[in-house]
Amino acid sequence: MAVAVDQHHKTFKPFSRSQRCRLQSYTHLDQKFLEQNQTNLAHSLQQGFEADNIHRSVSTPCLSITTPVEEEFDIYPTIRIVGGHEDPKVSALVVEVAVALASGIDPMLVSGGLGGAYFLSNGKGKNIAVAKPIDEEPLAFNNPKGFGGRLLGQPGLKRSVRIGETGIRESAAYLLDHGGFAGVPPTALVKMSNVAFCGNNEATVSAAHYTIASLQRFVDHNYDAGELGSSGFSVASVHRIAILDIRLLNLDRHAGNILIKKQEQDNYEAGIAELVPIDHGICLPEWLDDPYFEWLHWPQASVPFSEYELEYISHLDPFKDAELLRTKLPWIRESSIRVLVVCTIFLKEVAAIGLCLTDIGEMMTRDFRYGEENLSVLENLCAQAKASLPNISDIGDRSKPDETSEEDEIFQFENENEESFGEVGDLNLLIKSHPVVAKPPKISRFSSTGSMTGLLNAVLPPLYEEMDHFHENDTKDNELGNEDQAMAVTIGKVGVQRT
Repeated sequence: MAVAVDQHHKTFKPFSRSQRCRLQSYTHLDQKFLEQNQTNLAHSLQQGFEADNIHRSVSTPCLSITTPVEEEFDIYPTIRIVGGHEDPKVSALVVEVAVALASGIDPMLVSGGLGGAYFLSNGKGKNIAVAKPIDEEPLAFNNPKGFGGRLLGQPGLKRSVRIGETGIRESAAYLLDHGGFAGVPPTALVKMSNVAFCGNNEATVSAAHYTIASLQRFVDHNYDAGELGSSGFSVASVHRIAILDIRLLNLDRHAGNILIKKQEQDNYEAGIAELVPIDHGICLPEWLDDPYFEWLHWPQASVPFSEYELEYISHLDPFKDAELLRTKLPWIRESSIRVLVVCTIFLKEVAAIGLCLTDIGEMMTRDFRYGEENLSVLENLCAQAKASLPNISDIGDRSKPDETSEEDEIFQFENENEESFGEVGDLNLLIKSHPVVAKPPKISRFSSTGSMTGLLNAVLPPLYEEMDHFHENDTKDNELGNEDQAMAVTIGKVGVQRT
């Protein structure tokens, strides 16, 4: 949806429906995406500003290219959903923000953090949303706090998450939090025009400026998890956040991005306070990176899953989630989608055999011993599964390896040649060093996700793809990444069980 705001009127009137437009689809957000001369709703705006106040578009989401003449009409603050969930909660949030902008309220830069994050408040001064422009992320060229200098698409704070792509992941976290299971606040990827973000020189933006940003509902709170400690948190709330973190391979789940709502202060004393997870910009990495789970050593993580939680996990469908991301957030990279699929399959398998969150988190986290970093159990499983696959040239009538570029080797879900690859080799030997190893259990099939053999038949490039063409001095940093070549393959025969 799109909302255009006229600050000189106080009434609302919908404008006429504009002609739908079709433009090329984008595989991911990059510098060209930000620099293209696009404004909101093209001809719809020209008609809309002749009407009164807020005008709501009923056209399909698209980015329209306008002429300089049309841009003269684009002089009012506008906000529009360009990606993510468009449920009523998100739509209501966008309308509230549009009304606030119409009232002349400017975004207020948040003092904390490394990136440009802004509070948006209503007419009563109450914060209603948090906006994070993609060009003001940490290390991005428009960063208002002095932590800039790089272009969109270059490696960010975590090399597996590129600059300018954290907003997509913020929206993806809400999109994948089915039914609000983990409590991610309503979030969307939006296009905002004529809004006074600071930029790198803290100057008001020009009238023709627009930016892509993540927009999230503000959660009223007094404390975060780091200020109170884990003793008062409910087991269910910790479990739900942890399940989401495992699916998304969250690289930055620290106590500061777990909030405690104001109305939960009394419940904290009783040990049943509910938590709200925020800041999901550094999840869904492009390869199996080393996650950070603050909850890993909380006592709640050692409590077994409840029946409700196990049922939720069993109904997760990684392949449907992958298609959901491709449809709603077409800019997200296939390598990140593969990480989602692998981690979801892994979660389903290990939860089904009785492992708790502490066990699962340790298996996904890299081991540091004697100053050296060792691959995680999950990474070793993926490497072993990759090694068990036949050569790409042996699969059907596919082209020869030297004729297929790595960029073309995207995730395949077809169940080709199922009879040729009956099962994955037993991976139990790989993880015998893990403290939760025992005899291989009987693995149930997931009717909701289809045959695991289909994933075996996929031709999968390494999850690690280093594409930093701008920093030749980063060779040392790349050495570890080049070793981190875990593959997105099925974990259908994970032979682990609680002792």
